[in-house]
Amino acid sequence: MTRLPAIAYAGEEVDMAGEITSVTAKVISVKGTCGQGHKVGDVVKFTESGVEGKICIHALYSMLPGVFAMMFDARFPWLQDPEKKTHACPDAANPVVFEIARHRA
Repeated sequence: MTRLPAIAYAGEEVDMAGEITSVTAKVISVKGTCGQGHKVGDVVKFTESGVEGKICIHALYSMLPGVFAMMFDARFPWLQDPEKKTHACPDAANPVVFEIARHRA
């Protein structure tokens, strides 16, 4: 396995070593009533072999570009924590906010 170099985020050096094994999307906020019934704490797991857990098709469709970017070690220099980002579902009247996090071996 290739070891990734340490990089600087928010003025701190972060070691990006370790193979990415999965990405999770955890519900961290719900305002209004989610039509799919998502609740704070719900978690969906993404791996190279599929998706584990229940997720609204609209939220899934809108977050997939970010999930794939995280799976393949994309770097977003504006993030405070390079291993986590947030994503809001497209329902502006009842927004559900997810924390998308990558997990390494």
